[in-house]
Amino acid sequence: MAENGKEEMTDDRRRATLRVANNTLQTGDAAESAALPGLASLCSAHPWVLRAAFAQARAGRAPVLIESTCNQVNQFGGYTGMTPPDFVRYVTNLAAASDFPAARLILGGDHLGPSVWQDEPADRAMPKACDLVRAYVRAGYSKIHLDASMKLADDPPGALPLELSAARAAALAQAAESAADPASGVLPCYVIGTEVPIPGGAQAHETGVAVTRVEDVRATLDATRQAFARAGLHAAWQRVIAVVVQPGVEYGDDFVLPYQPAAARPLAQFIEDEPQWVYEAHSTDYQSPQALRQLVRDHFAILKVGPALTFAWREALFALALIENELFSGSTAAPSHLLDVLEAVMLDAPAHWQKHYRGSPSEQRLARRYSFSDRVRYYWPDPRLQTAQDHLLANLSAAPLPLSLLSQYAPDAYRRIRQGELPNTPHAVLLDRVASVLRDYAFACASD
Repeated sequence: MAENGKEEMTDDRRRATLRVANNTLQTGDAAESAALPGLASLCSAHPWVLRAAFAQARAGRAPVLIESTCNQVNQFGGYTGMTPPDFVRYVTNLAAASDFPAARLILGGDHLGPSVWQDEPADRAMPKACDLVRAYVRAGYSKIHLDASMKLADDPPGALPLELSAARAAALAQAAESAADPASGVLPCYVIGTEVPIPGGAQAHETGVAVTRVEDVRATLDATRQAFARAGLHAAWQRVIAVVVQPGVEYGDDFVLPYQPAAARPLAQFIEDEPQWVYEAHSTDYQSPQALRQLVRDHFAILKVGPALTFAWREALFALALIENELFSGSTAAPSHLLDVLEAVMLDAPAHWQKHYRGSPSEQRLARRYSFSDRVRYYWPDPRLQTAQDHLLANLSAAPLPLSLLSQYAPDAYRRIRQGELPNTPHAVLLDRVASVLRDYAFACASD
Protein backbone atom coordinates (compact mmCIF):
# COMPACT_ATOMS: atom_id res chain seq x y z
CA MET A 1 0.00 0.00 0.00
CA ALA A 2 1.08 3.64 0.04
CA GLU A 3 4.38 4.47 1.70
CA ASN A 4 5.19 7.69 3.61
CA GLY A 5 4.44 10.66 1.41
CA LYS A 6 2.12 8.64 -0.80
CA GLU A 7 -1.09 9.01 1.21
CA GLU A 8 -2.09 12.31 -0.38
CA MET A 9 -1.51 10.83 -3.83
CA THR A 10 -3.69 7.86 -2.90
CA ASP A 11 -6.51 10.27 -2.07
CA ASP A 12 -6.04 12.05 -5.40
CA ARG A 13 -6.11 8.76 -7.23
CA ARG A 14 -9.29 7.69 -5.46
CA ARG A 15 -10.92 10.97 -6.40
CA ALA A 16 -9.90 10.36 -10.01
CA THR A 17 -11.44 6.90 -9.90
CA LEU A 18 -14.85 8.21 -8.99
CA ARG A 19 -14.72 11.29 -11.19
CA VAL A 20 -17.00 9.31 -13.47
CA ALA A 21 -19.54 9.21 -10.67
CA ASN A 22 -18.99 12.82 -9.65
CA ASN A 23 -19.47 13.91 -13.25
CA THR A 24 -22.85 12.19 -13.35
CA LEU A 25 -24.15 12.58 -9.81
CA GLN A 26 -25.34 16.10 -9.14
CA THR A 27 -26.31 15.59 -5.50
CA GLY A 28 -24.60 15.01 -2.18
CA ASP A 29 -24.30 11.34 -3.16
CA ALA A 30 -21.27 12.29 -5.26
CA ALA A 31 -19.16 13.45 -2.33
CA GLU A 32 -19.93 10.32 -0.36
CA SER A 33 -19.23 8.07 -3.34
CA ALA A 34 -15.83 9.71 -3.81
CA ALA A 35 -14.58 7.90 -0.71
CA LEU A 36 -14.79 4.60 -2.57
CA PRO A 37 -11.44 3.29 -3.81
CA GLY A 38 -13.00 1.23 -6.60
CA LEU A 39 -15.97 0.90 -8.89
CA ALA A 40 -17.47 -2.23 -10.47
CA SER A 41 -18.43 -1.94 -14.13
CA LEU A 42 -21.31 -4.26 -15.00
CA CYS A 43 -21.21 -5.28 -18.66
CA SER A 44 -24.56 -6.93 -19.15
CA ALA A 45 -27.94 -6.23 -20.70
CA HIS A 46 -29.63 -9.18 -18.98
CA PRO A 47 -32.73 -7.88 -17.16
CA TRP A 48 -32.32 -10.19 -14.15
CA VAL A 49 -28.68 -9.12 -13.76
CA LEU A 50 -29.64 -5.46 -13.85
CA ARG A 51 -32.52 -5.96 -11.40
CA ALA A 52 -30.16 -7.74 -9.02
CA ALA A 53 -27.64 -4.91 -9.32
CA PHE A 54 -30.21 -2.24 -8.55
CA ALA A 55 -31.64 -4.23 -5.63
CA GLN A 56 -28.15 -4.85 -4.24
CA ALA A 57 -27.16 -1.17 -4.41
CA ARG A 58 -30.50 0.38 -3.47
CA ALA A 59 -29.87 0.42 0.27
CA GLY A 60 -26.44 2.05 -0.05
CA ARG A 61 -25.19 5.30 -1.53
CA ALA A 62 -22.78 4.03 -4.17
CA PRO A 63 -23.49 4.45 -7.89
CA VAL A 64 -24.21 1.59 -10.28
CA LEU A 65 -22.17 1.64 -13.47
CA ILE A 66 -23.73 -0.25 -16.40
CA GLU A 67 -21.82 -0.56 -19.67
CA SER A 68 -22.71 -1.73 -23.17
CA THR A 69 -20.25 -2.66 -25.90
CA CYS A 70 -20.04 -1.54 -29.51
CA ASN A 71 -21.16 -5.00 -30.68
CA GLN A 72 -24.02 -5.13 -28.23
CA VAL A 73 -25.46 -1.63 -28.76
CA ASN A 74 -24.68 0.66 -31.69
CA GLN A 75 -26.32 3.04 -34.14
CA PHE A 76 -27.44 0.05 -36.25
CA GLY A 77 -28.89 -1.89 -33.31
CA GLY A 78 -26.06 -4.30 -32.42
CA TYR A 79 -26.81 -7.88 -31.46
CA THR A 80 -29.34 -6.72 -28.85
CA GLY A 81 -31.28 -4.76 -31.48
CA MET A 82 -30.86 -1.63 -29.35
CA THR A 83 -29.39 1.72 -30.32
CA PRO A 84 -27.76 3.83 -27.57
CA PRO A 85 -31.00 5.76 -26.84
CA ASP A 86 -32.87 2.43 -26.72
CA PHE A 87 -30.42 1.03 -24.18
CA VAL A 88 -30.63 4.15 -22.03
CA ARG A 89 -34.44 3.87 -21.93
CA TYR A 90 -34.22 0.15 -21.20
CA VAL A 91 -31.81 0.55 -18.27
CA THR A 92 -33.48 3.64 -16.79
CA ASN A 93 -36.87 1.92 -16.94
CA LEU A 94 -35.46 -1.11 -15.09
CA ALA A 95 -33.89 1.21 -12.52
CA ALA A 96 -37.19 3.02 -12.01
CA ALA A 97 -39.07 -0.27 -11.65
CA SER A 98 -36.51 -1.28 -9.02
CA ASP A 99 -36.87 2.03 -7.12
CA PHE A 100 -33.22 2.81 -7.79
CA PRO A 101 -32.45 6.55 -7.98
CA ALA A 102 -31.70 7.71 -11.52
CA ALA A 103 -29.11 10.13 -10.11
CA ARG A 104 -26.96 7.18 -9.03
CA LEU A 105 -27.00 5.42 -12.40
CA ILE A 106 -23.91 5.79 -14.60
CA LEU A 107 -23.86 4.56 -18.20
CA GLY A 108 -20.64 3.62 -19.94
CA GLY A 109 -19.71 2.65 -23.48
CA ASP A 110 -17.19 -0.17 -23.72
CA HIS A 111 -14.80 -0.82 -26.64
CA LEU A 112 -16.18 2.15 -28.56
CA GLY A 113 -14.34 2.38 -31.85
CA PRO A 114 -14.08 0.63 -35.19
CA SER A 115 -14.17 -2.95 -33.87
CA VAL A 116 -17.52 -3.73 -35.49
CA TRP A 117 -16.16 -2.58 -38.85
CA GLN A 118 -12.57 -3.80 -38.68
CA ASP A 119 -13.02 -5.74 -41.93
CA GLU A 120 -13.53 -2.42 -43.72
CA PRO A 121 -10.88 0.14 -44.74
CA ALA A 122 -10.19 3.05 -42.41
CA ASP A 123 -11.98 5.64 -44.55
CA ARG A 124 -15.21 3.67 -44.07
CA ALA A 125 -14.71 2.20 -40.61
CA MET A 126 -13.62 5.34 -38.75
CA PRO A 127 -16.59 7.54 -39.80
CA LYS A 128 -18.92 4.81 -38.54
CA ALA A 129 -16.92 4.57 -35.31
CA CYS A 130 -17.16 8.34 -34.82
CA ASP A 131 -20.91 8.21 -35.45
CA LEU A 132 -21.09 5.45 -32.84
CA VAL A 133 -19.33 7.53 -30.20
CA ARG A 134 -21.48 10.57 -30.97
CA ALA A 135 -24.62 8.45 -30.60
CA TYR A 136 -23.48 7.21 -27.18
CA VAL A 137 -22.69 10.68 -25.87
CA ARG A 138 -25.93 12.20 -27.17
CA ALA A 139 -27.88 9.38 -25.53
CA GLY A 140 -26.45 10.29 -22.12
CA TYR A 141 -23.49 7.94 -21.61
CA SER A 142 -20.82 9.67 -19.52
CA LYS A 143 -18.01 7.07 -19.40
CA ILE A 144 -16.49 6.43 -22.81
CA HIS A 145 -13.88 3.74 -23.46
CA LEU A 146 -12.02 4.73 -26.62
CA ASP A 147 -10.77 1.52 -28.22
CA ALA A 148 -8.85 1.91 -31.48
CA SER A 149 -6.50 -1.00 -30.79
CA MET A 150 -7.65 -3.20 -33.70
CA LYS A 151 -6.27 -3.23 -37.25
CA LEU A 152 -8.53 -2.19 -40.11
CA ALA A 153 -8.70 -3.79 -43.54
CA ASP A 154 -6.23 -1.48 -45.28
CA ASP A 155 -3.73 -1.13 -42.44
CA PRO A 156 -0.18 -2.21 -43.38
CA PRO A 157 1.11 -5.66 -42.34
CA GLY A 158 2.48 -6.07 -38.86
CA ALA A 159 1.45 -4.64 -35.54
CA LEU A 160 -0.72 -1.53 -35.54
CA PRO A 161 1.58 1.46 -34.84
CA LEU A 162 0.89 3.04 -31.47
CA GLU A 163 0.84 6.50 -33.01
CA LEU A 164 -1.90 5.47 -35.44
CA SER A 165 -3.98 3.91 -32.68
CA ALA A 166 -3.55 7.06 -30.58
CA ALA A 167 -4.55 9.30 -33.48
CA ARG A 168 -7.70 7.27 -34.03
CA ALA A 169 -8.51 7.45 -30.31
CA ALA A 170 -8.16 11.23 -30.51
CA ALA A 171 -10.50 11.31 -33.52
CA LEU A 172 -13.05 9.32 -31.51
CA ALA A 173 -12.66 11.73 -28.57
CA GLN A 174 -13.16 14.67 -30.93
CA ALA A 175 -16.42 13.10 -32.10
CA ALA A 176 -17.50 12.60 -28.49
CA GLU A 177 -16.69 16.21 -27.59
CA SER A 178 -18.68 17.49 -30.58
CA ALA A 179 -21.75 15.62 -29.30
CA ALA A 180 -21.47 16.69 -25.65
CA ASP A 181 -23.81 19.31 -24.23
CA PRO A 182 -21.93 21.54 -21.76
CA ALA A 183 -25.24 23.00 -20.56
CA SER A 184 -26.18 19.60 -19.13
CA GLY A 185 -23.33 19.78 -16.65
CA VAL A 186 -22.21 16.29 -17.73
CA LEU A 187 -19.18 15.98 -19.99
CA PRO A 188 -17.77 12.61 -21.07
CA CYS A 189 -14.93 11.02 -19.17
CA TYR A 190 -12.56 8.78 -21.11
CA VAL A 191 -10.77 5.49 -20.71
CA ILE A 192 -7.87 4.81 -23.09
CA GLY A 193 -5.38 2.02 -23.70
CA THR A 194 -4.24 -0.35 -26.42
CA GLU A 195 -3.65 -3.54 -24.39
CA VAL A 196 -7.32 -4.44 -24.40
CA PRO A 197 -8.29 -8.07 -23.67
CA ILE A 198 -10.72 -9.83 -26.00
CA PRO A 199 -14.28 -9.19 -24.77
CA GLY A 200 -15.88 -12.29 -23.31
CA GLY A 201 -12.68 -14.06 -22.29
CA ALA A 202 -9.92 -15.98 -24.03
CA GLN A 203 -10.81 -18.26 -26.94
CA ALA A 204 -8.14 -20.85 -26.19
CA HIS A 205 -6.87 -22.49 -23.02
CA GLU A 206 -4.14 -20.39 -21.41
CA THR A 207 -1.79 -21.20 -18.56
CA GLY A 208 -0.59 -17.62 -18.17
CA VAL A 209 -1.00 -14.17 -19.60
CA ALA A 210 1.60 -11.41 -19.93
CA VAL A 211 1.16 -8.46 -17.59
CA THR A 212 1.38 -5.09 -19.33
CA ARG A 213 4.87 -3.62 -19.13
CA VAL A 214 5.32 -0.22 -17.50
CA GLU A 215 7.16 1.09 -20.56
CA ASP A 216 4.14 0.21 -22.70
CA VAL A 217 1.76 2.08 -20.38
CA ARG A 218 4.06 5.10 -20.44
CA ALA A 219 4.29 4.99 -24.23
CA THR A 220 0.49 4.73 -24.56
CA LEU A 221 -0.09 7.69 -22.26
CA ASP A 222 2.54 9.80 -24.04
CA ALA A 223 1.32 8.94 -27.55
CA THR A 224 -2.32 9.55 -26.67
CA ARG A 225 -1.56 12.80 -24.86
CA GLN A 226 0.29 14.06 -27.93
CA ALA A 227 -2.54 12.96 -30.24
CA PHE A 228 -5.10 14.79 -28.08
CA ALA A 229 -2.90 17.90 -28.09
CA ARG A 230 -2.56 17.85 -31.89
CA ALA A 231 -6.35 17.63 -32.12
CA GLY A 232 -6.81 20.56 -29.72
CA LEU A 233 -8.42 18.32 -27.10
CA HIS A 234 -6.69 19.82 -24.06
CA ALA A 235 -9.88 19.99 -21.96
CA ALA A 236 -10.87 16.46 -22.97
CA TRP A 237 -7.45 15.16 -21.90
CA GLN A 238 -8.16 16.39 -18.37
CA ARG A 239 -11.16 14.04 -18.39
CA VAL A 240 -9.13 10.93 -19.21
CA ILE A 241 -9.55 9.02 -15.96
CA ALA A 242 -8.21 5.53 -16.64
CA VAL A 243 -6.04 3.40 -18.86
CA VAL A 244 -6.79 -0.24 -19.72
CA VAL A 245 -3.93 -2.61 -18.93
CA GLN A 246 -3.58 -6.34 -18.46
CA PRO A 247 -2.93 -7.09 -14.76
CA GLY A 248 -2.56 -10.81 -15.44
CA VAL A 249 -6.17 -11.98 -15.05
CA GLU A 250 -8.08 -13.96 -17.64
CA TYR A 251 -10.61 -16.73 -18.04
CA GLY A 252 -11.79 -19.03 -20.80
CA ASP A 253 -14.06 -22.03 -21.30
CA ASP A 254 -12.53 -24.15 -18.56
CA PHE A 255 -9.93 -22.06 -16.73
CA VAL A 256 -9.46 -18.94 -14.61
CA LEU A 257 -6.09 -17.24 -14.18
CA PRO A 258 -6.02 -15.70 -10.68
CA TYR A 259 -4.50 -12.33 -9.94
CA GLN A 260 -0.84 -12.48 -8.89
CA PRO A 261 0.01 -9.20 -7.12
CA ALA A 262 3.76 -9.69 -7.34
CA ALA A 263 3.63 -9.86 -11.14
CA ALA A 264 1.67 -6.59 -11.31
CA ARG A 265 3.75 -4.72 -8.72
CA PRO A 266 5.66 -2.60 -11.28
CA LEU A 267 2.32 -1.42 -12.72
CA ALA A 268 0.99 -0.59 -9.26
CA GLN A 269 4.13 1.37 -8.41
CA PHE A 270 4.11 3.27 -11.71
CA ILE A 271 0.59 4.64 -11.26
CA GLU A 272 1.50 5.94 -7.78
CA ASP A 273 3.18 8.89 -9.50
CA GLU A 274 0.32 9.52 -11.97
CA PRO A 275 -2.56 10.82 -9.83
CA GLN A 276 -4.78 11.71 -12.80
CA TRP A 277 -5.29 8.08 -13.74
CA VAL A 278 -6.22 4.71 -12.41
CA TYR A 279 -6.23 1.38 -14.20
CA GLU A 280 -9.29 -0.28 -15.67
CA ALA A 281 -9.10 -4.07 -15.46
CA HIS A 282 -11.10 -6.15 -17.94
CA SER A 283 -11.93 -9.86 -17.60
CA THR A 284 -12.01 -9.82 -13.80
CA ASP A 285 -14.84 -12.39 -13.91
CA TYR A 286 -14.48 -15.39 -11.55
CA GLN A 287 -11.70 -13.84 -9.46
CA SER A 288 -11.96 -14.49 -5.72
CA PRO A 289 -13.22 -11.68 -3.46
CA GLN A 290 -9.72 -11.36 -1.99
CA ALA A 291 -8.15 -11.10 -5.46
CA LEU A 292 -10.65 -8.43 -6.49
CA ARG A 293 -9.91 -6.44 -3.34
CA GLN A 294 -6.17 -6.69 -3.98
CA LEU A 295 -6.69 -5.48 -7.56
CA VAL A 296 -8.39 -2.36 -6.21
CA ARG A 297 -5.62 -1.84 -3.66
CA ASP A 298 -3.13 -2.03 -6.53
CA HIS A 299 -5.06 0.76 -8.33
CA PHE A 300 -6.93 -1.43 -10.81
CA ALA A 301 -9.83 0.60 -9.58
CA ILE A 302 -12.43 -0.03 -12.29
CA LEU A 303 -13.29 -3.72 -12.36
CA LYS A 304 -15.15 -4.98 -15.43
CA VAL A 305 -17.44 -7.98 -15.02
CA GLY A 306 -20.00 -9.50 -17.36
CA PRO A 307 -20.14 -13.24 -18.12
CA ALA A 308 -19.70 -14.16 -14.44
CA LEU A 309 -23.03 -12.46 -13.73
CA THR A 310 -25.03 -14.32 -16.37
CA PHE A 311 -23.11 -17.51 -15.51
CA ALA A 312 -24.38 -17.21 -11.93
CA TRP A 313 -27.93 -16.57 -13.14
CA ARG A 314 -27.71 -19.64 -15.40
CA GLU A 315 -26.47 -21.73 -12.47
CA ALA A 316 -29.52 -20.77 -10.42
CA LEU A 317 -31.89 -21.34 -13.34
CA PHE A 318 -30.43 -24.80 -13.93
CA ALA A 319 -30.78 -25.57 -10.21
CA LEU A 320 -34.46 -24.64 -10.40
CA ALA A 321 -34.88 -26.78 -13.52
CA LEU A 322 -33.41 -29.77 -11.68
CA ILE A 323 -35.72 -29.15 -8.73
CA GLU A 324 -38.62 -29.02 -11.18
CA ASN A 325 -37.55 -32.35 -12.67
CA GLU A 326 -37.66 -33.96 -9.24
CA LEU A 327 -41.00 -32.43 -8.33
CA PHE A 328 -42.67 -33.32 -11.63
CA SER A 329 -41.21 -36.81 -12.07
CA GLY A 330 -44.16 -39.15 -12.57
CA SER A 331 -46.61 -36.24 -12.38
CA THR A 332 -49.34 -35.56 -14.91
CA ALA A 333 -48.43 -31.85 -14.86
CA ALA A 334 -46.18 -30.60 -17.65
CA PRO A 335 -42.61 -29.55 -16.76
CA SER A 336 -40.84 -26.78 -18.68
CA HIS A 337 -38.10 -29.01 -20.17
CA LEU A 338 -35.94 -25.87 -20.03
CA LEU A 339 -32.59 -27.63 -20.52
CA ASP A 340 -33.87 -29.50 -23.59
CA VAL A 341 -35.30 -26.30 -25.05
CA LEU A 342 -31.98 -24.52 -24.47
CA GLU A 343 -30.05 -27.25 -26.27
CA ALA A 344 -32.41 -27.12 -29.24
CA VAL A 345 -32.20 -23.33 -29.48
CA MET A 346 -28.39 -23.32 -29.40
CA LEU A 347 -28.13 -26.07 -32.01
CA ASP A 348 -30.62 -24.31 -34.29
CA ALA A 349 -28.57 -21.07 -34.21
CA PRO A 350 -24.92 -21.97 -33.57
CA ALA A 351 -23.37 -18.65 -34.65
CA HIS A 352 -22.75 -17.44 -31.07
CA TRP A 353 -20.89 -20.56 -29.89
CA GLN A 354 -19.61 -22.59 -32.86
CA LYS A 355 -16.33 -20.68 -33.32
CA HIS A 356 -15.66 -20.70 -29.59
CA TYR A 357 -16.26 -24.29 -28.52
CA ARG A 358 -14.03 -27.00 -29.94
CA GLY A 359 -13.64 -30.70 -29.33
CA SER A 360 -15.96 -33.68 -29.65
CA PRO A 361 -19.77 -33.32 -29.75
CA SER A 362 -19.98 -34.22 -26.06
CA GLU A 363 -17.28 -31.67 -25.16
CA GLN A 364 -19.11 -28.99 -27.15
CA ARG A 365 -22.36 -29.88 -25.38
CA LEU A 366 -20.71 -29.41 -21.98
CA ALA A 367 -19.23 -26.09 -23.10
CA ARG A 368 -22.55 -24.84 -24.41
CA ARG A 369 -24.04 -25.29 -20.95
CA TYR A 370 -21.19 -24.78 -18.53
CA SER A 371 -18.38 -22.76 -20.15
CA PHE A 372 -17.05 -19.84 -18.14
CA SER A 373 -17.23 -17.86 -21.38
CA ASP A 374 -21.00 -18.27 -21.05
CA ARG A 375 -21.93 -18.05 -24.71
CA VAL A 376 -25.40 -19.18 -23.64
CA ARG A 377 -26.04 -15.60 -22.51
CA TYR A 378 -26.76 -14.64 -26.12
CA TYR A 379 -29.70 -17.05 -26.31
CA TRP A 380 -31.91 -16.16 -23.35
CA PRO A 381 -34.00 -13.60 -25.30
CA ASP A 382 -35.13 -16.35 -27.73
CA PRO A 383 -38.96 -16.64 -27.49
CA ARG A 384 -38.81 -20.42 -26.98
CA LEU A 385 -36.49 -20.00 -24.02
CA GLN A 386 -38.53 -17.16 -22.60
CA THR A 387 -41.61 -19.37 -22.74
CA ALA A 388 -39.78 -22.26 -21.06
CA GLN A 389 -38.39 -19.94 -18.38
CA ASP A 390 -41.83 -18.48 -17.63
CA HIS A 391 -43.27 -22.02 -17.49
CA LEU A 392 -40.54 -23.10 -15.05
CA LEU A 393 -41.11 -20.15 -12.74
CA ALA A 394 -44.87 -20.62 -12.83
CA ASN A 395 -44.49 -24.31 -11.95
CA LEU A 396 -42.26 -23.51 -8.97
CA SER A 397 -44.17 -20.48 -7.66
CA ALA A 398 -47.28 -22.32 -6.53
CA ALA A 399 -45.73 -23.34 -3.20
CA PRO A 400 -42.47 -22.82 -1.26
CA LEU A 401 -39.56 -24.73 -2.71
CA PRO A 402 -38.77 -27.92 -0.76
CA LEU A 403 -35.88 -27.21 1.57
CA SER A 404 -34.33 -30.61 0.98
CA LEU A 405 -34.17 -29.99 -2.77
CA LEU A 406 -32.78 -26.50 -2.24
CA SER A 407 -30.10 -28.00 -0.03
CA GLN A 408 -29.26 -30.45 -2.82
CA TYR A 409 -29.30 -28.10 -5.83
CA ALA A 410 -28.95 -24.55 -4.44
CA PRO A 411 -27.15 -24.87 -1.09
CA ASP A 412 -26.22 -21.18 -0.78
CA ALA A 413 -29.86 -20.16 -1.26
CA TYR A 414 -30.90 -22.89 1.17
CA ARG A 415 -28.65 -21.45 3.88
CA ARG A 416 -29.89 -17.90 3.33
CA ILE A 417 -33.53 -19.03 3.35
CA ARG A 418 -32.98 -20.99 6.58
CA GLN A 419 -31.35 -17.92 8.15
CA GLY A 420 -34.29 -15.71 7.19
CA GLU A 421 -32.23 -13.63 4.76
CA LEU A 422 -34.03 -14.70 1.59
CA PRO A 423 -37.68 -15.42 0.69
CA ASN A 424 -38.37 -18.98 -0.41
CA THR A 425 -39.36 -18.18 -3.99
CA PRO A 426 -37.73 -19.08 -7.32
CA HIS A 427 -37.43 -15.39 -8.23
CA ALA A 428 -35.52 -14.67 -5.02
CA VAL A 429 -33.20 -17.64 -5.63
CA LEU A 430 -32.34 -16.36 -9.11
CA LEU A 431 -31.71 -12.78 -8.03
CA ASP A 432 -29.67 -13.78 -5.00
CA ARG A 433 -27.33 -15.97 -7.03
CA VAL A 434 -26.44 -12.95 -9.19
CA ALA A 435 -26.22 -10.81 -6.06
CA SER A 436 -23.64 -13.20 -4.61
CA VAL A 437 -21.25 -12.15 -7.39
CA LEU A 438 -22.14 -8.50 -6.90
CA ARG A 439 -21.39 -8.83 -3.18
CA ASP A 440 -17.83 -9.89 -4.05
CA TYR A 441 -17.37 -6.70 -6.05
CA ALA A 442 -18.96 -4.57 -3.33
CA PHE A 443 -16.47 -6.07 -0.87
CA ALA A 444 -13.57 -5.36 -3.24
CA CYS A 445 -14.59 -1.75 -3.89
CA ALA A 446 -15.45 -0.79 -0.31
CA SER A 447 -13.20 1.48 1.71
CA ASP A 448 -10.74 -0.32 3.97
